[in-house]
Amino acid sequence: MRLSISDIGGEVVKEDDRYVVKDNKTLNNLVVSSTQLYAGKSTSGHSHKGQEEVYYFVQGSGKIELDEESISVRAGDVVLIEDGVFHRVHAGPRGCYFVCVFDGTRNH
Repeated sequence: MRLSISDIGGEVVKEDDRYVVKDNKTLNNLVVSSTQLYAGKSTSGHSHKGQEEVYYFVQGSGKIELDEESISVRAGDVVLIEDGVFHRVHAGPRGCYFVCVFDGTRNH
């Protein structure tokens, strides 16, 4: 199956004044998720035991918190999130769009 990075398909699973999150659950063992995070907004932040994630930043810029570390991110950056690490994304002044791949099912 071929997808576009700007539209991964799937269904909207979260939507509010901060973001729109879509999950594509076509595969048996992986979920492909996209987040359009609006300017100056932040995700809730969370950690999950037993699940790793890969974030690919496609548009915009911002920062990602990984436990106690804060890293600047922009389009083209890939961030590997290890099992159990707390993570939260903060969008820059123009917002950001990122695609996430994680194993298993959404537990956050």
